[in-house]
Amino acid sequence: MASSSSIAVRELPLFPLPELVLFPGRPLPLHIFEFRYRIMMNTILESDRRFGVLRFDPAQGSIATVGCCAEIIQMQRLEDDRMNILTLGQQRFRVLDYVREKPYRVGLVEWIEDRPTDKDLRPLATDVEQLLRDVVHLWSKLADKNVELPQDLPTLPTELSYWVASNLDGVASEQQALLEMQDTAARLEREAEILTSTRNQLAARTVLKDALN
Repeated sequence: MASSSSIAVRELPLFPLPELVLFPGRPLPLHIFEFRYRIMMNTILESDRRFGVLRFDPAQGSIATVGCCAEIIQMQRLEDDRMNILTLGQQRFRVLDYVREKPYRVGLVEWIEDRPTDKDLRPLATDVEQLLRDVVHLWSKLADKNVELPQDLPTLPTELSYWVASNLDGVASEQQALLEMQDTAARLEREAEILTSTRNQLAARTVLKDALN
């Protein structure tokens, strides 16, 4: 008799990307030009249009073991069988083993989700959203240009935590840590710390800018 956990395990083609971390619900446009990945995409397009995105760390020469499944939602063929694709992040997964390495990596993966909680996460999500708005306001002031958050900013705590994590620029290692968390509250709390630090730095720069003007 198969165990219930085995149902959530499957083979998945894998696409390591330098310093890129994909989150559920977030779009990822890609230009496919390497021969092995053209083969991979053509194969995927004939099945369920899904593959796994994993962060590759060039400094360490290592590939993360936790990533996010991407689904191809648009595809444009170019010359020489190159293609532009638009994907959307789906479930997160953990690589259990590599099934094969050539011509592209295929892994045996298990899906992972945040652990359920009885805690009301809405107040924490509201705090994170306000910090986000503060950061955007201060950044707009410093850059002398109008920067606004999207109208469709997620309101549900888990989805908001993924949105914030995906928009942290230049900190792929921090994004990877957030992706690997299986606790929505812990992810939001860490994001609140990051946004608070960013807000304080921007506020100090704003004061300095105002003093010099």
